[in-house]
Amino acid sequence: MAQDLFQYDKMVERALRGVVRDALKRAAKEGLRGGHHFYLGFVTQMPGVEIPDQLRAKYPDEMTIVLQHQFWDLEVGEEAVSVTLSFQQQLERLTVPFAAIRSFADPSVNFALEFAGPPAPPSAVGSLPAPTVLSTPEEPPQEKPAAEIVTLDKFRKR
Repeated sequence: MAQDLFQYDKMVERALRGVVRDALKRAAKEGLRGGHHFYLGFVTQMPGVEIPDQLRAKYPDEMTIVLQHQFWDLEVGEEAVSVTLSFQQQLERLTVPFAAIRSFADPSVNFALEFAGPPAPPSAVGSLPAPTVLSTPEEPPQEKPAAEIVTLDKFRKR
């Protein structure tokens, strides 16, 4: 097989992260209308992630936040998103680079994305499963994709 000199997997990942950025920008500008709400999962130890120490201690590997009813000052830049959320009745500011995002979902319309990334430590509770690659029987297995569209089963309330 020829070497992928265009790095299509990285192009697809950038494009799908652009979907996340655009959805967040629209929410920052217009608010979340209808039943729209977002689940945003991210790696807490990635460079540029700014969260309070007590949250990093509680979620040392990965954390998922929900943007639905109570969030303030949503700011979306080209490289990161910042938002103020309430944790135990205390307002906290979080900044998450898009590179740290591992999952994004809007359950109201059954839409979700998962992004590949550096492997999470084995102790990571609730870490995302590695994406799978489908291949035909005559093709050898290929590298895992950088991102994929997934179902929302993991985000449904139990």
